[in-house]
Amino acid sequence: MIVRETAEDDLSAITAIYADSVAQGAGTFELTPPSVEAMRARLGSVTALGLPCLTAEIDGAVAGYAYAGPFRLRAAYRYTVEDSVYVAETFRGRGVGHALLKALIARCEALGLRQMAAVIGDSANAGSVALHAACGFRPAGGFEGAGWKFDGWRDVVFMQRALGPGAESPPDTAGFDCGR
Repeated sequence: MIVRETAEDDLSAITAIYADSVAQGAGTFELTPPSVEAMRARLGSVTALGLPCLTAEIDGAVAGYAYAGPFRLRAAYRYTVEDSVYVAETFRGRGVGHALLKALIARCEALGLRQMAAVIGDSANAGSVALHAACGFRPAGGFEGAGWKFDGWRDVVFMQRALGPGAESPPDTAGFDCGR
């Protein structure tokens, strides 16, 4: 498995992976899969801020992708990011999500970011909760019945992980700040 920066050639496969998650899973509360152009714009806005967008490749195939985006747009949140990790169905259970999330954490720490939040759709999403726990995230609350998908109310689970020294010291004010 290779984990690398996402390239333009990955966008069709990434869009298909996400479309499957929209159509089949409650990990995202999106109801209509976005187009390749929409995904290009989304991921482009992340990389324009200097945040990482990564692709996992196995035997030449895109197995999954992950990126860090701003957690919230208020300036005080500028050292906190939210992670997104999606793995193609045929590659699940092979460590792809773990490799992507660990690489994403390392890149965010190198930028001087201090917290990473996971906003996990559906409290029944045991795979995502377990992945985040294995990568050092701890439970940080949730919202019950926050989204309506597949004819039922879905919860949101929040998890959090400190990056680098976390909240133990002030941020490097000359460092990265999510573009705000």
